[in-house]
Order: sequence, then C-alpha cells, then structure tokens
Amino acid sequence: MIIEFLNKLKPMATFDESLDISPYAKMMWFRLLREQDKLTTVMKYHSDLVGSPFPPALHGGTLASLMEMSALMELFWNMDVQHLPKTIDITIDYLRSGKTEDTFSRARVYRQGRRYATVHAEAWQTDMAKPIATAMLHFQLID
Repeated sequence: MIIEFLNKLKPMATFDESLDISPYAKMMWFRLLREQDKLTTVMKYHSDLVGSPFPPALHGGTLASLMEMSALMELFWNMDVQHLPKTIDITIDYLRSGKTEDTFSRARVYRQGRRYATVHAEAWQTDMAKPIATAMLHFQLID
C-alpha cells in the first residue's frame, strides 16, 4: 500500500498529499510534501496532540511518531525497500518545547546495508534552523 502510494507521487515535481495510508497516519493528520526535491512529512496541528495544557505544548510522543514516519517515508522514497522495515531503536533529543502549530520533519538515510538502515530525522516548526527535536533511528530491512 505504501509503495503504490509513493510510486503514484514520484513523477510529480511538487505535491502536498494526505498520508491516509494507515489509520494511525490519518489520526495524526500526517501529510507528505515535496518541494525542491526535498521530502517533508508534516503533522498538522490539532488539539489532540497537546500533552501539556499549561503552557500548551505538543506531547513528546507525537514528535517521536512524526520523526519515525519521516524516516520511513525517506527509506521508501530513496531506497529499494519493498517491505515495511522494523524499527530496532529510536534515540530522541528533545531540544525545545513544541508549540501548538504545524510541525515539519525531514529525514536523511545515513547508511543502508542489506539488513539494517540508520536514519537521522529533525523536527521543526517555524524555523528549520531551530529544530525542536532530533532522532537517530535504526531499522531492520526485511527481504
């Protein structure tokens, strides 16, 4: 399902598509953007994402989820991955509080072998130069 979704998008130079490829991605309001040959995963803000009401801030788990989805989309987009990779571990650095607004994430594959891949992701809101969280993710690739 993911492969068909991305194969439909690959010929397009730019797009902004809802990631309704799974009930979870739909619930989190994830979107996939492509601008200037960069793939960006977006988590549209809605009140269910708030973890701390005073002051209002995004729940850390939502940021982790966004970065994991971003890493998976990058793996599928650029690599010859045919099956959903299994997440081995995620290391997250929360750098600042996430405000109640849309959040963006980009990932980069550091290394991919036959069985494992290492991916780095960053999440930001208004300024890409000021990430609110970063993550290092390791995936097991399935044949």
